[in-house]
Amino acid sequence: MNATSLDRTITQTGKKILEQEAEAIHQIAGRLDENFSDAVLLLAACKGKIIISGMGKSGIVGQKIAATMASTGSTALFLHPADAAHGDLGIVSHDDIVICLSKSGTTEELNFIIPALKQIGATIIAMTGNKRSFLAQNADITLDTGIEKEACPYDLAPTTSTTAMLAMGDALAICLMQQKNFTQRDFALTHPKGSLGRRLTVKVTDIMAKESAVPLVKENASVTDLILEMTSKRYGVSAVINDEGCLTGIFTDGDLRRLVQSGREFLGLSAGSVMTANPKTVSTQTMAKECLDILETYRITQLLVCDNEQHPVGMVHIHDLITLGL
Repeated sequence: MNATSLDRTITQTGKKILEQEAEAIHQIAGRLDENFSDAVLLLAACKGKIIISGMGKSGIVGQKIAATMASTGSTALFLHPADAAHGDLGIVSHDDIVICLSKSGTTEELNFIIPALKQIGATIIAMTGNKRSFLAQNADITLDTGIEKEACPYDLAPTTSTTAMLAMGDALAICLMQQKNFTQRDFALTHPKGSLGRRLTVKVTDIMAKESAVPLVKENASVTDLILEMTSKRYGVSAVINDEGCLTGIFTDGDLRRLVQSGREFLGLSAGSVMTANPKTVSTQTMAKECLDILETYRITQLLVCDNEQHPVGMVHIHDLITLGL
């Protein structure tokens, strides 16, 4: 078999496996019933923790489900059944819901802790492909994740079955998130390091230059003083304020170029006579992402930040926002 034929065969096999796993998800979706909605409502009303448990590959899937639930507004964690049998059951209380994952429903380590979970008073949700198993028979709710065949050619390695469990776990997590009215801002609070977290939690006041770093002169200052102020700071711009300290205008390096090109004498003029009135500004409550949107919309590189009385209190540059990763 030449290289081209081999590549084609491998690709066809990969496609077949993906189609097989997709079909398995389609099948469990078709079997979804009131047990699923009961499980979601039960999880939404949980006063304790949501604990996910499973052995082997099912356990790895369980860790992912727990992580997804935790990041979408639920107090969820993973508990290894073997560790649970050796003392870690101490974290389980009667207000908790334990979701047990097992393809066969006969996993020894998992079933060993079922009687203890029932004595504690925890609610048990089973995720299994065997509705007649010990796990299913002892669960309060059973979610059917049964599949016809693993993608493994020997029908041994957990592949399609774990995909079905993972998809069911995602369905639970997202429906639960919606039941809890979990918003984008809530998501950002649990993901402060991520791009979305920065977009929704970082205010312009968190990144702006403040106090003496803000270039500004009074209206009666000369253009010479205005240029010195503008060039002494890193923004290529200066705010112009009145005697009360309120913003009245702005002067940019673009304004300076236009003055030079005009050929007129301007160094003795006042800042107020050469400034651009009513510049774009943002308030101290503006989010960093909104500030970036304004800069991009008007194709400018910096914005003044003003308080409620229009006193300039900060300056933000587009580079600051880009560095932030927005």
